[in-house]
Amino acid sequence: MKNYSYFCNVEWKIIHIDETDSTNRWLKEVLAADLRDCNATNIAVVADYQTAGRGCGTNQWESERGKNLLFSMMIHPVNLPANKQFQISMAISLAMVDALGQLVGDLSIKWPNDIYWRNGKLAGILIENTLKGGLVKESIIGVGLNVNQREFHSDAPNPVSLWQITGQETNCEQLLKDILQAFDNQMGTRGVDALVPRYTQMLYRCKGFHPYTDKNGVFMAEITGVENDGHLLLLDDNGKKRRYAFKEVQFII
Repeated sequence: MKNYSYFCNVEWKIIHIDETDSTNRWLKEVLAADLRDCNATNIAVVADYQTAGRGCGTNQWESERGKNLLFSMMIHPVNLPANKQFQISMAISLAMVDALGQLVGDLSIKWPNDIYWRNGKLAGILIENTLKGGLVKESIIGVGLNVNQREFHSDAPNPVSLWQITGQETNCEQLLKDILQAFDNQMGTRGVDALVPRYTQMLYRCKGFHPYTDKNGVFMAEITGVENDGHLLLLDDNGKKRRYAFKEVQFII
């Protein structure tokens, strides 16, 4: 017996499951052929609970059962070069900001794709791309968004939820639809070159000097830009230009 249900809209097939270890893994390994029976071009799976939700590397994602929005999206970009795959990261980050911006202000994107409310982490995003022939063949985008959780008990330094910000319950189903629509808008109407300026403007700590750390230690720097391939550009307080790939530099919060 199937342990999921789903419905289709024009562009998306949305699958609901009660529990899984990881929605990213579920999409990659469990998605059965009989789920490909409608004309939706993209698929999203949303779970009430994840037993092993994760962020990048070994990071874990804390989420109370049924309280938050835990989902993954599978898309098949058309003619997106591998060296421009950061467009996907920018598009989902901006989509999250657009959808959440209808509910709260003071949002930003902590490079490369965490969603922040002031100094609190509201959402994390994990993207896994499959490349073929110099193009992005498939992309799975996992999102953990703190929605209605009232307390956090892990050692994560700065989680925050929509409920903690607004004091109100939020409809997760509608919020998911809003995010998917916003993502379609970002991917469908703009190219990577057009996304970079707004993405850069929305970056956490996009103005002024702030503390960072890399393999050589702590330093002060300001963000000067982001390249189309996702590299972060900094200018330190000694006037030195710095360029970082993901995981090569960390914010000190």
